[in-house]
Amino acid sequence: MSTATATARPGAVLADLLPASRVRDAALVLGGAVLTGLAAQLSVPVPGSPVPVTGQTFAALLVGTSLGARRGFLSLALYAVAGVAGVPWFAGGTSGGGAVSFGYILGMLLASAVVGALARRGADRSPLRTAGTMILGEVIIYAVGVPYLALAAHLSASQAIAAGLTPFLLGDALKALLAMGVLPTAWKFADKR
Repeated sequence: MSTATATARPGAVLADLLPASRVRDAALVLGGAVLTGLAAQLSVPVPGSPVPVTGQTFAALLVGTSLGARRGFLSLALYAVAGVAGVPWFAGGTSGGGAVSFGYILGMLLASAVVGALARRGADRSPLRTAGTMILGEVIIYAVGVPYLALAAHLSASQAIAAGLTPFLLGDALKALLAMGVLPTAWKFADKR
């Protein structure tokens, strides 16, 4: 089957453009986990917040949309399990499951599956649909991460929102804009091949 046929096939994600095999799937899952771990090292502390700004959420959503729900979820599960087991690839080179920001990682698991499922329905093929997909993914991450932060750090809901949501909204909007360009462009490039 040619690449042009694969891109036109309903239900395809970008990873499906590669020849199918178990080795491919394992490499994609591992690669998605590593990409997320590397992106988490782009970490900038936020004054007044125990949660830094990282490239981790963008990578997690990119992994979900490009690999699909199952492989995206498995990538983020591998990332989370390895990090809890001691691989120092959480934000700032940390590991373990005790951080107050661990809820965001759990949210990324769910978000990667949701955006991956939406990508299988073509939500990553146009800029506006891609933006909507990324924003929904971010909402899911915050829906898990902020309450976890409140419980783990003993914060009120308003304190958790102020420390774990509000400082990140502008950066997340920029990440959505970046995805609006990257994913549809990748599909256009693939369609020309």
